[in-house]
Amino acid sequence: MKRLILIFTILFCLATAPTFADTAAIPEVPTKGMVTMLDLGAHKCVPCKMMAPIITDLQKEYKGKASIIFIDVWENRAEAGKYGIRSIPTQIFYNKEGKEVKRHVGFMDKKSIVAVLTELGVK
Repeated sequence: MKRLILIFTILFCLATAPTFADTAAIPEVPTKGMVTMLDLGAHKCVPCKMMAPIITDLQKEYKGKASIIFIDVWENRAEAGKYGIRSIPTQIFYNKEGKEVKRHVGFMDKKSIVAVLTELGVK
C-alpha cells in the first residue's frame, strides 16, 4: 500500500510540474566513449537536494574521465518516461560502450557512486 501511495504521489508531482524548461539543454545520454552516471531527480525533491552537492563535486573531480549528468524530471517530464523512472532520485550508470550496467533508486552517497565508477574502470 505504501508503494502504491508513493507511485501516485510521484505521478501527481510529475503531472503538476511546470513545463517551462529548455529541453534543448539536455545532454546526450550516455556520453559516447565515456562511463556515464545519470542522476534523474528534481531541484525541489529533498533527497535530490541532498545529492546536489555530491553531483557538483563529482562533475569537477571526474571532468574528462567520466560524464556525470543531472536531469530534473519535474522540469523535463518526457525524460522520466524515456528512462523508465518510477521514483526519484534514480541513478543510472553506463559503461564506455553505452550499455546500462547499474541502476539505483534513492539517495546515493558519494562513496557508493565512486565505488561504481571505479568498478567501471574510472580512476
